Formats: sequence, C-alpha cells, structure tokens
Amino acid sequence: MTEVTHFMRRPHLAAYSIERLYDDIRHNLSCDITVNVRVNKHFSSGLLYRVFDMIQARHHQNDVNHVTGDVHYLTYFLDKNKTILTIHDCEMLARSKGLKRFFLWLFWFWIPEKRVSWIVVVSEETKKQLQKFINCDSKKIKVIHNPVSKLFQPSPKEFNKSRPRLLQIGTKSNKNIERLLKAVSGLSIVLVIVGKLTIQQKKLLREYKIQFENLTGLSDQALLNEYYRCDLLLFTSTYEGFGMPIVEAQSVGRPVVTSNISSMPEVAGEAACFVNPYDFESIRYGITKIINNDEYRENLINLGWQNSKRFEVRKIGEKYETLYKSICIK
Repeated sequence: MTEVTHFMRRPHLAAYSIERLYDDIRHNLSCDITVNVRVNKHFSSGLLYRVFDMIQARHHQNDVNHVTGDVHYLTYFLDKNKTILTIHDCEMLARSKGLKRFFLWLFWFWIPEKRVSWIVVVSEETKKQLQKFINCDSKKIKVIHNPVSKLFQPSPKEFNKSRPRLLQIGTKSNKNIERLLKAVSGLSIVLVIVGKLTIQQKKLLREYKIQFENLTGLSDQALLNEYYRCDLLLFTSTYEGFGMPIVEAQSVGRPVVTSNISSMPEVAGEAACFVNPYDFESIRYGITKIINNDEYRENLINLGWQNSKRFEVRKIGEKYETLYKSICIK
C-alpha cells in the first residue's frame, strides 16, 4: 500500500480547475494507492499565512508528497526525496517584470525545484518554458497531460450554419478577447463568453454590435451544457500551459478553432483549425472555414473524438500511479 498526500491550494471563488483535475485522478487510481487530501487553511496571500501552511504541510507528509500546483512554496519544508511538484504553466513569470519577476522566479520556481524529487508539467511546452527560466535538469521533469473528465461524452448536434453558437472559455489577457471580438464582428453568430468581462471588453462588444451571452460562476454541469449547446469552440489564446477546453470540446464532438502557438498544437493534435492568434483576419478565416465547409468541419469532429482519447482519465491516472510507486521504490 502506497500512501500519498495531495497538497491543494485553498481555491478562490469560481477557480476550481486544479481541484476538479485531481479529484478525477484520485478516482482512477488502483486500490493499493491511498490518497489523503490536505487543503491549505489560507489563500496564497501574505508571508505569515504562507509560512503557517508550509509548517502544517510538514506535519502531513506521507510515502509520497504531491504539491498539486499553484502553492509551490509548500515544498520548502517537505522531505525532498518523497516530494513531487506539479507546475501547470509559467505564465505569471513570463508576464512579470523587475523585482516582482525576480521574487516569483526565486520563491515559486528556483527554490521549489531544489526541494523536490520530480517535477510534473502538463505539456511539452511548459517543460520547455520551465527549462528556459530555471535551467532545470530535463531528467527531473516528467510530462503528464491533464485528463478530460468522464462527464465529457460525445453528443452529436446539427451545426447551425445560419447563426452558429460560438463558445469562448476565459477572459484573462492571454485569452486574446480583443482580437477575437474584432474577428467575429459582422458575422452572423452568437458569441457565448464564459468568464468575467472587463470594461474594455464590454465596450468592444457594444462597438462591434456582437450578439453575445456572458456567463460566470458555472457549475460543472452548467459548463458541460454550454459545450453541448455550442456549434464550435473558440480558443485563440496567446499562451496556454495546456488548454483543457480544446479536449473538452473535442470529447463532446465540437470543432475547434485554436492558436498555432504555445501548447495548443500539442494538445489539439491534427484535430483543430489552427490560426495565428495575433492576426484577427486569420481567426476570422478559421471561423468562416468551419462554418462554410461541411466536409472540413465533419473531419475535424471525427479527428477530435480520436484525439481526446489520449487524455482519458484512466490513462493519466496510470501515469501518476507509476510515478508514485517509483518514489516509494527509490
């Protein structure tokens, strides 16, 4: 029997992606792996709160200690030889500057890398970025993709060519909303945006006269229903550590327009329409191609179903199980 502790952040409202991810993984480990979940008492804010959670983490160690992401500082007081850290992306380091960037580099990446036996990253792109920032030994890094939930099952839908429903997940700066809005302006579509809109984004929606719906705080089932209702997924980000909406849309049978950079080609395989996220005309061309070309669209849907099988939670669970057991043997 191998006992593992999953050290989890205390999630903010409507930010449960890591929690859902590891809940799925835990339910797909064999019976000889026991996982205890340890959630931080405090949000990741302030020195004293973080030190308190670091000390508490030390008292909840097991055969394997797995810091599942975000709260990298929990590794400081854990047994290095028993500890795994998952790094989901390097976005906050890439977009920071000056002293803030130095502190992030030191306390969230450089020191934690010294305090663990293995680092798990969710894509080859994240591995490449991590090595660029901290020059980490590649043999210490293991790529294990994120799994897609079993909730996401094929649900065929007749494509609405006259006014398709376009689903956009996320509104942060890397989601590239401003260029996306310019790309869809003038098209006969309904744009469904999941995530809180900024004042500037709302202004552009009015300026471009786009018919849209804005949804926030969705439950898992409500989000799944939006995938079922949509005709295609838009995911033209400028940066992603992984890009789970791509796989989720493919799993239910929806065509995907996504970026030809970062981790998105790795995740989408050959089953998406790739566009230049920095060129709104390229995004527009990808959208209209899917709308107007029936054969191309159906081919993307079929390829997407096949691609999504790479991310079945059972397969991802087996990879984590192998890693956990290797720590115990070591």
